[in-house]
Amino acid sequence: MAKANVKEQILTTSVQLLHSKGFNATSVQDITDAAGVPKGSFYNHFASKEALGLEVVQRYIDGVGQVAAVLEDRTLRPTQRLQQFYDRMIASNTANDYHFGCMLGNFSTELSNQIPAMRTAMRDAFGGSTNLLAAVIAEGQQDGSIGADAPATDLAGFLNDAWQGAVVRAKAEQSRAPLERFVRVALGRLLR
Repeated sequence: MAKANVKEQILTTSVQLLHSKGFNATSVQDITDAAGVPKGSFYNHFASKEALGLEVVQRYIDGVGQVAAVLEDRTLRPTQRLQQFYDRMIASNTANDYHFGCMLGNFSTELSNQIPAMRTAMRDAFGGSTNLLAAVIAEGQQDGSIGADAPATDLAGFLNDAWQGAVVRAKAEQSRAPLERFVRVALGRLLR
């Protein structure tokens, strides 16, 4: 049981540390120091820093998945689901004073050319979120609450891309204004 607790301690610490400092700027020693475990414990649980990074990305995706659960709540209209999803995403980004941004976006710019497995994990994560958004948009297009000028998958992909840009801008400006502008334009005009 103790081994699982050490692994969990390393993972929990790493999510925060890698998200805030970045992958390349964080050493294994930084991780073990912050987790309060011996460096040897790291290698008992992870073959490499890259292996840890993949588990951290999955942990982050799981956390975003909890926020995204509202997209599958069929008691709400499609437009309400989208609004609540982005309200929650804004709250998540503002909770850390915009310092971290989106881990997937950060890792994409930092690691996509360095670690092919990480690139694949991020591509799959973006694809999964696009599919969730596309399903809600398609449902809204069917009931007439969302315009059908473009295919749902194109709109969903664009929303993901534009959201990532808004998060980067919010991080740079230390302001929620880019996130609010995204929601206002995307939900108020683009999906009409």
